[in-house]
Amino acid sequence: MFTNKFICYNNSKMQLKYIKCPDIQQRNGRMMSLIKSMTGFGRGEFTQCTSTFSVDVRSVNHRYCDVSVRMPRAMSALEEKVREFVSERISRGKVDVYINYSTFGQNARVKLDTNLAKAYVDSLNTLKEIFEINDDINLSLLSRFPDIMSLETVEQDMEELWLILKDALEMAFNALVEMRKREGERLKNDLLEKVAVIKDYVECIKEKSSGIVDEYKNKLYDRIQELIKDIPIDENRLLTEVAVFADKASIDEELVRLESHMDQFKKALNFNGPVGKKLDFIIQEMNREVNTIGSKITDLEILNNVISIKTEIEKIREQVQNIE
Repeated sequence: MFTNKFICYNNSKMQLKYIKCPDIQQRNGRMMSLIKSMTGFGRGEFTQCTSTFSVDVRSVNHRYCDVSVRMPRAMSALEEKVREFVSERISRGKVDVYINYSTFGQNARVKLDTNLAKAYVDSLNTLKEIFEINDDINLSLLSRFPDIMSLETVEQDMEELWLILKDALEMAFNALVEMRKREGERLKNDLLEKVAVIKDYVECIKEKSSGIVDEYKNKLYDRIQELIKDIPIDENRLLTEVAVFADKASIDEELVRLESHMDQFKKALNFNGPVGKKLDFIIQEMNREVNTIGSKITDLEILNNVISIKTEIEKIREQVQNIE
């Protein structure tokens, strides 16, 4: 549980209010956060027979899903499978995957061309007979001729290697997702706290706005009395002016929509899936309503609360940029 303190401008005084937000996320029998951050790190290593794959994966916030894979050239045939694996688990964020491969077996073998060796021996024997050379043909001599013996790389079974690599990827991405969930849990608590702060500022605005029309009517009446003194005031004309002002200064619709957006924001935080873009859109709509309220109202106390709400919205916007 955490507590936040803020200043609510109301009744010409600065009042301190404390908001207590209950534990939203829970663990070991408690409810868990469903949203995930886009920031995380994971590592996995898996060995089978003589082959070992180690995988490091890092992710940061990004508008879309951007995957970068770095792996040995000999394993490049598996890159597309790695990308598909990542895209099935990550919907947003810049993801860097680093793959290392090592083996304790033999990746090459010596290829012997006996037909070519026989041809060399026959040719050497022919030369001995023609030129009457008394010399032995030995193994050392034959090994010097090209292509009799060559080093050949053993072709590896990519399907078997993929099964080993997949296990290492599973370990790395399980760690990555767990870290993203923990960060998402922290972000969710922080966002709920800030929405609760905005809610109390809205209550302050609603309380103050309810008396704006009467306050305007009294000020207008006093001002007219001061100007015309003993001349009777046209009550109908006065009421017309007050009605026009009330229509222009009414912020009831904006407050209703703003509260609706806040409810939608809190519901989205409990959605099991990527919600970053949706939260960003809701924040834009909240900011639009607050700007409209600020443009309609001239009351200093309400304007101070509007500024405070916009400050909290900007903080929320920064946090939402890191949610998947």
